Amino acid sequence: MRILRLILDNWRNFKRVEMPLGRRAFICGPNASGKSNLLDAIRFLRDISKSGGGLQPALQQRGGVSKVRCLAATRYSDVALNVQLGEVQEFPEWEYTLVFSQDKQRRPIVKGEVVMHDGKVIMCRPNENDKKDPELLTQTHLEQVTTNKEFRAVVDFLSSIKYMHVVPQLIREPDRSVGKKDDPFGGDFLEQLAKTKPKFLDSRLAKINKALKIVVPNLDRIEIERDEKGTPHLKGLFKHWRPNAGWQGEDQFSDGTLRLLGLLWSLFQGEGPLLLEEPELSLHNAVVRHIPQMLARLSRKLKRQLIISTHSYEMLTDSGIAPEEAVILIPTESGTKVEIAANNLTILDTISCGESLAEAVFQVTAPAHAHQLPLFVDER
Repeated sequence: MRILRLILDNWRNFKRVEMPLGRRAFICGPNASGKSNLLDAIRFLRDISKSGGGLQPALQQRGGVSKVRCLAATRYSDVALNVQLGEVQEFPEWEYTLVFSQDKQRRPIVKGEVVMHDGKVIMCRPNENDKKDPELLTQTHLEQVTTNKEFRAVVDFLSSIKYMHVVPQLIREPDRSVGKKDDPFGGDFLEQLAKTKPKFLDSRLAKINKALKIVVPNLDRIEIERDEKGTPHLKGLFKHWRPNAGWQGEDQFSDGTLRLLGLLWSLFQGEGPLLLEEPELSLHNAVVRHIPQMLARLSRKLKRQLIISTHSYEMLTDSGIAPEEAVILIPTESGTKVEIAANNLTILDTISCGESLAEAVFQVTAPAHAHQLPLFVDER
């Protein structure tokens, strides 16, 4: 399965948006338009579904209902997320809807929860049990093994969603991330690698090493080893005139190398949708322009859905990206609007005149007055 369609009501930047999603989706838009918040809506569904997760901790991590409710919403508006899952865009196999708000104690409360399978409702809340015991509405049925048996496929799918956005400094300073588990920002990234079975670790590192050598030609090989305290470390052997003299630790790796390592590793982790936030950061443009092709091949091979946010012009110059794969975010006073590039006449007209998708998209998403930024220097 994959995510076929996502509908958001009063979620952060989005007052009301509906978007289809293909095997690949490139989320594009200006700063503060909501690219990260769009990915976070999908992560939120994952955080509810995963083992040890749930509605209360998922919202607590995000600062509560008031923090995720759209500023353009009315004061007591409910927040709603709807996700449609399946293999064929026109015929979703599963549909899950969650509507929530908060009570007088500011606790998140389920206002509505519906699961549909092949167009038929198989679970709908609030139900009679909820009316008898309103405390039940502090949890979703999605997170409870005693109530989600009939739609366990939805739970397993949403739990399989993976998000990775490696922050190199967290890898270089592991003491800052003590106690973290499955940290999407890389706090326990090296620990994740070290815990992998040797057979799989060696195989994946060998594949990753081949890719890294294309970007960092003098990198001969990489290894993971633990020190005397049991802390895992990344080692890289760089070509040097003295044999074995070029070993460097993770604290000496460049940001780009660590980010690319995290990106490549995440592609081999799991089978569910993979969310990538600005994978072009710290990488040379010559590398960035080939990332979409690499992702396309891996998506076909691994059969994973890829949803990528990007600011990169180079990323979208790949001729293999179709207008149907580009999701455009357009900020307005009443919240961010979402449009598929294939449905935007301005973008289609620009492409028909011989311009690339990158040129067409950035004409629409670029800040209108960006050229005035240098002028502030002359102001008193």
